[in-house]
Parts: sequence; C-alpha cells; structure tokens
Amino acid sequence: MKLSWRPLRTLLPALALALSAAALTAPEAAAASSDDARPAAAAGKSVSSGWNDYSCKPSAAHPRPVVLVHGTLGNSVDNWLVLAPYLKNRGYCVFSLDYGKLPGVPLFYGLGPIAKSAEELSAYVDKVRDATGADKVDLVGHSQGGAMPRYYLNFLGGKDKVNSLTGIAPNNHGTTLSGLVTLMDKVPGARSALGGLTPGLTDQAIGSDYLKKMASVPDTVPGVRYTVIATKYDEVVTPYTSGYLTGPDVRNVLLQNLCAVDFSEHIAIGTVDRVVAHEVTNALDPANATPTTCASAVTG
Repeated sequence: MKLSWRPLRTLLPALALALSAAALTAPEAAAASSDDARPAAAAGKSVSSGWNDYSCKPSAAHPRPVVLVHGTLGNSVDNWLVLAPYLKNRGYCVFSLDYGKLPGVPLFYGLGPIAKSAEELSAYVDKVRDATGADKVDLVGHSQGGAMPRYYLNFLGGKDKVNSLTGIAPNNHGTTLSGLVTLMDKVPGARSALGGLTPGLTDQAIGSDYLKKMASVPDTVPGVRYTVIATKYDEVVTPYTSGYLTGPDVRNVLLQNLCAVDFSEHIAIGTVDRVVAHEVTNALDPANATPTTCASAVTG
C-alpha cells in the first residue's frame, strides 16, 4: 500500500484533534459546547449576524431559505464566513446549524453518528420553515454536510421539505481518506475504537454500516434537484469521484472544468472559494444561471 506524505501531513493532525477532543471531559469544555459557543465567540456572532436572521422572509426572486450544513470538524460559523454573506448579499434568507456535537467537545462538530445528525438537520429545517413560512428549503453542504442530508431525504421524510441539495466536496459513497482507511483496517480494533469515540468519522469510511445502508437505496429521491461540486485536488474525499451521484435531476460538476487554475482542495473548496460560491448560486437558481469561470472569483 502506497501512501503519499502530503495528504497524510494534512489529515493526521485533524484525526489527532478529533481523538483528543473526544477525550475532553472538563465541565468548562462541556459548558463551551452550548449552542452559543463559537470560535472567537464575540467576533463569530458579529460576523454571522448577517445570517440566521429568523425575521427574514424569502422574496419572490428567492422564495426558499437556504440552510447551510457544515462539514466534519466544522461549525455553523467558521465553515460559512465566505458563502453565507455571499448569498445574503444576493437576497437569500440564509441559515446555518451546528450538528453532530460530542459531549464535552467544543467548537469541532460533525463527529456524532451521521444518522443522529440527520435527525438534528430535520428538526432545524422545520424550525427554519416555521420561521420563514416557506414550504421547502434549499440545502447546501460541505463535505459530510453535503452527504448527510441524503439520509434525511431518504429515511426521515426530508424529500417533502427540500427543493434542492447542493454538495460541495460531499462524501456520498465513502472515502479511503488518501489510504488512511486501509491503514486503519490493518490495525485490529482500530475502526471500532475510533468509531466509539468519533462515529461521524468512521461512518464516512468505505465499508461502514452507515454507507451500506445508504447503498441500499437510490442516490436520489424524486422531486429533489441535486448538484455536486467536486475538486480533483480533494485529499479527504478520495477518490473525489466518490462524491458524484447518479439518478434523475443530478448535475455533477468538476471545479477544474469551470476554472482550470483553481487548485482548491477539500477545505478551501467549501470555505473560501468564490468560484464555487458563484456555482452554488447557479444551483440555487438555475433559471437565472450565468457561466461560472475563473473570473467569478472577483466578479461573481
């Protein structure tokens, strides 16, 4: 088995962080994991004040609220410091949730069982629909946040409440994690040990029970429009094509086909890439879509 050092150098600290975070038990940490906890708390609340506005009413031009779903080890603020204001400034009602919290683990979310996280998304969508009066929402997610909603759509009745799902580097069919999954499975008990601490990670690894359940149903459900935006430089969802979906009303997009010199990898594509932000607006409003190019980084 050949493992390249560059992806490992990027991923090992994240895995170590997840494991060490799962071991936190101090009362202070538990308090910090409340709904009000955010990285750089005061700054985060100020920055995010432009979205999660429950008085926002969708317009005729943008009749559905957009719910942003963060990725693994992300949260409702940090993941969306570029995309949320981008959409808000274009007239969308924008909301984002925290999900997949582990007891005593502040700030780094998306680590709980994915099926449970999908239940949290279901409750949040209902909250947004009640506040805005909208029948349906549009979901936009990064990484796990682009894939987890499929459980909600397939098994929790979400298909009747969702118009579209746009996944940015989503892990729809599992990942080898640049070979780390193969390495993990060579260590007896490693998968179950890691799964006991951070099930949101192992649920995404190829061969997991969660992915077997997802494979038992079609990729898509009728009535929901799907877009996948992937990058060939993804070092977390490997191979990157595992994020693609098959079925009716699906559009799979490779970022480098929009802008050949866009080198965004797994984190950048979902957090700072304005070319992707422009393509997300096309997915939300295909009737008024405009070409996405490298220039979209500054003009989009």
